Amino acid sequence: MEAMPMDEQACWTAVVERDAAAAGRFVYAVESTGIFCRPGCASRRPKRENVRFFPIPEAARAAGFRACRRCRPEAAEAADERVTLVRRACRLIEAAEDSPPGLAELGAALDASPFHLQRLMRQFLGLSPKEYADALRIRRFRDDLKAGEGIAGATFGAGFGSSSRVYERAGRELGMTPGRYRRGGAGERIAYATADGPLGRVLAAATERGVCFVALDDDPRRLTAALAAEFPEADLVPDAPALAEVLGAVVAYLEGRLPHPDLPLDLRGTAFQRRVWQELQRIPPGATASYAEVARRIGQPTAARAVARACATNPAALVVPCHRVVRGDGQTSGYRWGAERKTALLEREHERQPSPAARKAAGGG
Repeated sequence: MEAMPMDEQACWTAVVERDAAAAGRFVYAVESTGIFCRPGCASRRPKRENVRFFPIPEAARAAGFRACRRCRPEAAEAADERVTLVRRACRLIEAAEDSPPGLAELGAALDASPFHLQRLMRQFLGLSPKEYADALRIRRFRDDLKAGEGIAGATFGAGFGSSSRVYERAGRELGMTPGRYRRGGAGERIAYATADGPLGRVLAAATERGVCFVALDDDPRRLTAALAAEFPEADLVPDAPALAEVLGAVVAYLEGRLPHPDLPLDLRGTAFQRRVWQELQRIPPGATASYAEVARRIGQPTAARAVARACATNPAALVVPCHRVVRGDGQTSGYRWGAERKTALLEREHERQPSPAARKAAGGG
């Protein structure tokens, strides 16, 4: 069953007019950027042929889009109490990473009839609670395969009880068997380039939708090898002009000329990984948070280890600042691009922050 039909002409009119009053009634997603927004978002108006409409943010995320960091569409309050109930159910399913609640358990937690809840989920999301949980599982499975996990490990790590269930869904969800997906899947054009920075060589890569990979190393060969390992079947194309702006922003940040490289991203991950990566981008320069703190902030206080895994698999160094996450005792821990670089990044960010006296003189209190 698909989600409820929408009056697309009325939705498009609200987007064109940047009607803030329509927030909470729907979101719109842009195919060319992979981002979904509120109707009143101040971002550049997209072409109509690139736009899709969804009744709730969770439907857009289930379709593979990510939330706009400018207008924060997931924070919009729903105008309909039924939508609020569906969104609460989605959050409960997402929070239970390893053991999603059943329909009866969801109904009890939300003080709602299980059958009424199922009807609403199908109406506004196009998926039952079980189907939504399975969609999250298959995404975890896909990303574990991509990270190099074996099929058996990825199967049980994603919460599937047997490999037969994975193969039943693989053609529909992955477009191929798990074995073929693990070997890299279908190709995609990814442009990349490198530049010198104060902490070694920097490599940045991007699809047409946004930055998909940023890495640091002293050896350019290791950088390109890391990119090839991340996207083994992609068409990797050296293209310095296409990456000039991205690399310029990253190097400017490393040199202290830019507080943070705010760039469009095209990161593929599970719903849980994306929530972690989005939370990392809220940690300001000069500040840190522990893995446990990040887990609490995303509503999963017992998932500190899973947060650490999401940090370790972050493909976009610096742009998604996983270096700002430390151990509970404040000590730096492992870093995909080298522990010494993590320490140096934190020290540089701390040194760039104005002193309390300077903030007070500037009127900051």
